[in-house]
Order: sequence, then structure tokens, then C-alpha cells
Amino acid sequence: MLDYDKEADAYDATRGGEPRAAAAAEAVLGFVPQDARGLLDVACGTGIVTRRLAAARPALGVTGLDAAPAMARRAAARLPGAVLLADSRQLPFPDGVFDAVTTVWLLHLVDGPADARAIIAECARVLRPGGVYITTVDKAAAHDVGSDIDAVLAARPRRPAQDSPDQVGAYAGEFGLRPAGTARFRGHGQGRSPSSTTADLRRGWFTMLPPGEPLTERFAAELELLPDQERPRADPEFTILAFRKPSAG
Repeated sequence: MLDYDKEADAYDATRGGEPRAAAAAEAVLGFVPQDARGLLDVACGTGIVTRRLAAARPALGVTGLDAAPAMARRAAARLPGAVLLADSRQLPFPDGVFDAVTTVWLLHLVDGPADARAIIAECARVLRPGGVYITTVDKAAAHDVGSDIDAVLAARPRRPAQDSPDQVGAYAGEFGLRPAGTARFRGHGQGRSPSSTTADLRRGWFTMLPPGEPLTERFAAELELLPDQERPRADPEFTILAFRKPSAG
């Protein structure tokens, strides 16, 4: 996994910046009830999406939380007094205190199913009855857009996806959450070019292809043969699922 303390300075610029953040925030807010008064953004990163959630709904008290100190510091600069440093598997809140909880681009990063299950359990726990849990799913798969780059990388080893819709839905159901809808949004500015993908390979972006390994260099060499080295291919489209906690009674 990437070191997100080291990634913090360049994170926004390399992940689509404000256009992608705007698209993500709009998709998330489509599931947040208009009368919601509290939202927790778990693994808020630099706060680039979190800030937009707060700005779009002035009456919505937004709290951000991240486990990486450098990320949390950046988020805190955007939302002073509203960001905590904490583990998403052990949220530092009592039961039933938020109307909405989000995990945007988190579940695909966890080491295994136990962590994904623990995170979803905690998100369900801190939701009020009637509240909504909103999460991205299938993050890695979204980047496979059918391009020539994807054809080169098709045979690469992959980590098991911890954010598959079926698995996320199963965990949500286990903790009493019911499906409440799905949405998709564009990952503006994240279309891969051959040159950028080669650079990502060589810096360890692809977790099953360590930098400097022969297999990694083989894929890099194949990418360097593709045409239009600097031309980004299609942007990914990300998927969001929403789940509702039944109202009491």
C-alpha cells in the first residue's frame, strides 16, 4: 500500500483535483437527506471532498477523520476544528450520532475482509436510525476502461478486491443496513496515459508489482511501446452504493 503521509503533498493533483472532488461530493450528497444535521466522512484524506460536502450544505455539520497524520493536517486546514486523527475500524464516537457516514475511496485499500467488515460495522454503529451509509465500491475495476493500457496490464497479478459490491452489501446487511440506491460519477482527470502508468508502476502504485522487479519492468517496457505516450485514455467512472439504517419501530 502507498504511504499516504508521503502522498499527501501531491495527492490532490494526482487524483483529479477539484473537478473529481466536485463530482464525488455531488454524488454523495444525492443520498444525504435534506434534513440531515451530522455527517462523518471516514478516511477523508486531504479533505478536498469533505470541504465541498460542508460548503454545499451549511446546516450539515460535517466531521472528517483520517488515520494518516499528513492527510489529516491538510484536511484540518480546509475544515478547522472538524477533523480528527483516528482509525476507521474504531471510530471515536458513541452509537447513533450521525445522520450520514461516508467512506469514499477507502474500502479498496484495506488488507483483507476482516478490516472491511470492521469498518462497515463501525459506520453502521455510529449511524442514527434512519441514517444513511454511503461508500464507493469497485475502485480498482473502475480504472479498467478498455484501453490499450488495460490490454497490456490485463495479465498483471491483482489483490483480491475488498470493495466488491456483493461483499460490501453482505457486510452492510449483516449490520442491519438496507440498500438505498446507487450512483456513478466521473473521475475527472484520472484517465491514464502510457507514460503516467509506467511512472506509477515504477513507484509502487500497483501493489502486486514491486518497483524494480523483473515482472514490473516487463510491463513497463510494453507500456513504453504504446503510441501517444502522453495522451490520457478515458476517465474512470466510480460507483457509489448507499445503505439506510432502519428507523426505530
